[in-house]
Amino acid sequence: MSIFCSKAARKHRCLALGDSRFRKRECSVRTGGKCATDRVYESTQERIRAVDPKVIVLSGGPNSVHMEGSPTVSDEFFTYCEKKGVTVLGICYGMQLLVHKLGGEVRPAVSREYGRMPIFTEKDSALFGKAEEDVQRVWMSHGDEAVKLPEGFRAIARSEQGAIVAIENPEKKMFGLQYHPEVTHSEKGLDTLKHFLFNICEGRGNWKMQNVLDEQLQLIREQIGPENHAICALSGGVDSCVAATLVHLAIGDRLHCVFVDNGLLRYKEQERVMKTFKDYLHLPVRVVDASERTLSKLKGVTEPERKRKIIGAEFIGVFRDAAIEIEKELGTHPAFLVQGTLYPDVIESCPPPGSDMKHSHTIKSHHNVGGLPKDLGFELIEPLRWLFKDEVRKLGALMGVPHTFLSRHPFPGPGLAVRVLGDVTADNALETLRLVDEVFINSIREAGLYDTIWQAFAVFLPIKSVGVQGDQRTHSHVVGLRAIISSDGMTADWYPFEPAFLQQVSNRITNTVPGVNRVVYDITSKPPSTIEWE
Repeated sequence: MSIFCSKAARKHRCLALGDSRFRKRECSVRTGGKCATDRVYESTQERIRAVDPKVIVLSGGPNSVHMEGSPTVSDEFFTYCEKKGVTVLGICYGMQLLVHKLGGEVRPAVSREYGRMPIFTEKDSALFGKAEEDVQRVWMSHGDEAVKLPEGFRAIARSEQGAIVAIENPEKKMFGLQYHPEVTHSEKGLDTLKHFLFNICEGRGNWKMQNVLDEQLQLIREQIGPENHAICALSGGVDSCVAATLVHLAIGDRLHCVFVDNGLLRYKEQERVMKTFKDYLHLPVRVVDASERTLSKLKGVTEPERKRKIIGAEFIGVFRDAAIEIEKELGTHPAFLVQGTLYPDVIESCPPPGSDMKHSHTIKSHHNVGGLPKDLGFELIEPLRWLFKDEVRKLGALMGVPHTFLSRHPFPGPGLAVRVLGDVTADNALETLRLVDEVFINSIREAGLYDTIWQAFAVFLPIKSVGVQGDQRTHSHVVGLRAIISSDGMTADWYPFEPAFLQQVSNRITNTVPGVNRVVYDITSKPPSTIEWE
């Protein structure tokens, strides 16, 4: 994706171009005004001239500059930028594209670099704004690397393996970063982006979360109209709760919230969530028990994508039935369906239906994006679609959603189906997983770590191991534990528990949960893994 920051002195509009993982919020500092999305590889020079940008950010994606059909820019793009004094920053693939188009050389890396690693910056670089050399840990995710720079550019940082990871040509106002400064795991990434935007580009940081609230209230009211009704799919998670609160603020009692128990919820989830809705959020909610219809469709299904699509289709079926019941009660049919879809859901499900996005890879179809049937039967309302989890929490706080609810760990839309590897109906997997997860989360709370960890959960593995319990041989299930730290879910690191804590949790699980004799802990970051196992 690319960000165009307009030169218009008073408007400072941002135009976000592209469909990869860097988009208008990643730098956490805006230059104000409205933001729009487009795809730079399909934008004409006329389009760029019309925007009259001050800054263009070419960002990452899963492609190689040598692949046929990979994202690119026009032959006159860099000539235009140099002539007009437009500052260009290439990030990850964007840096490789910059090097490739300006006459440098990009090759497949001998050793690919993924995850957090140190880089070593040169002194007196304009981009880093430091007079001295520095060492900082950043987040890498690339298989190609620049081996020869275009004329006039110099390498201002290298990785531990010697790869070029930052370049600049201040005279031409062109810069490049091979790593991802926008993620929280790049320890000085935000400082670099702020320096780039505020000092090098002379931008202004006047964007606020209130802008999102005001804009979305207006858009929701315009889309739904003054008389139409909407159904909201409540899962009990932060996202759907904030989406429901936002839409309820916009249209009042014309919003009808439906909480679906599809048999894939955590231990006592329905009971706990409904109490929260009643005691704290005061949202009108009806409960639908769809566990039997959903689990019957999942019986025997082991392929993760198929599980997600079945769950997505069943969700829509439940809401269609709920809409019929509401129509009988009110005499009007709810034509809109509200979902708590977030930007990471869209990214990982790309290309989503109807988006025409060509240069993002499908990581997994989220039930509310790639898992939806084509014949939806509703018009979607997704007010959080361009936000990340940390922004959703800030928006919720702005609307008065209680901290105890906003601080809940994320829970996937498909529920425990993506935490049971294989058939969710076999081997009493769901009940076992619920008990294991309850022990794990309660232990984390007791240790005072719940708010420190971004997400923690258990996974039911489709394997058994030999053990000894009560002086007898057992052949029982293996479960995995995962706890990660993150801010937006796009990247994550595993949480380094003390060995004594893991020992205590393992003992509790094997002593209290029938059929489990082995516990393992996942120490993989994202990337290369995803947060969920499926």
